[in-house]
Amino acid sequence: MVVLSPGAIDQFALIKTCRPSGAVFDGVPVVDLLRPDAATVVVRACEEFGFFKVVNHGVSLEVINRLEDEAVKFFGLPQSEKDKAGPPDPFGYGNKRIGWNGDVGWIEYLLLHSNSSEDDQKLSPSFSQGNQEFFRCAVEEYVRAVKEVAFRVAELIADGLEIEPRDVLSSMLRSEASDSCFRLNHYPLCPELQALTPSPSSRNLIGFGEHTDPQIISILRSNNTSGFQICLRDGAWVSVPPDHSSFFINVGDSLQALTNGRFWSVKHRVLAGHGKSRISMIYFGGPALDEKIAPLPSLVAEGESSLYKEFTWSEYKRSAYKTRLADYRLGLFEKPRVQ
Repeated sequence: MVVLSPGAIDQFALIKTCRPSGAVFDGVPVVDLLRPDAATVVVRACEEFGFFKVVNHGVSLEVINRLEDEAVKFFGLPQSEKDKAGPPDPFGYGNKRIGWNGDVGWIEYLLLHSNSSEDDQKLSPSFSQGNQEFFRCAVEEYVRAVKEVAFRVAELIADGLEIEPRDVLSSMLRSEASDSCFRLNHYPLCPELQALTPSPSSRNLIGFGEHTDPQIISILRSNNTSGFQICLRDGAWVSVPPDHSSFFINVGDSLQALTNGRFWSVKHRVLAGHGKSRISMIYFGGPALDEKIAPLPSLVAEGESSLYKEFTWSEYKRSAYKTRLADYRLGLFEKPRVQ
């Protein structure tokens, strides 16, 4: 748990608050991976919301719960011990500061390679040898299982869009050179919020500010705690009801470009506060650094033009990491509109 020292109250002002939306979104598309119409439902959800929930995903609750238990143990370590795994470069432990451009949130996190063994040297000062092995195994087991969900979803997208070959998207994620990563987020309780606001129930801290994910798709799972919000196409922010046994899928910027804007990279954020701590686990499925991102030819209709310039994932990643969270990153790669 993050505990504010008396001197940290001044830093508290850097972390924004907002009035929580009263709208709970009851229209989250649900994709049952065992149903024959799953591909159709996935495409419709990606077009309308850039977001959906996956059930019957095949990942056991035992695997999910084991990693959550290990995450709780890590974030429960003394601050001095967690700090040994930081600062993030970009991998490692971070606290409040998100990136290098001034964004802050009520959050602490671990950003890891999708192959967690590469993080052992970074994490080892924070763990005893036995505890580090338990943590590493839990991460590897979880990521391995969630990757299979990502591959399945990518192939359902190809099926629904009638793209050939069927693995055109999933092969980007399966590649050994795939630049994917995995993140554990902890949004701790904030009793100080009650002391700092006259009506704490009317305010929430921004845990993770509004943004889109730059990768192809993201797979999110959290404990049974509210706080996750998405922005609908009309600009309204709505709260997504938590579901600790399912996965939520976000369309990323790269997939929006690959589909020539047919799919929508969903803007989302997390509100934190004083109600209950939140643990979330996110797999970010990205292509290889030298992978070229451009609208797939079969998705550009005759007479239409590509909306985006061709770019490599490395180029987009470098550009995205220079921006603030809320910036429209794809704008730099859009082609001028012909009047």
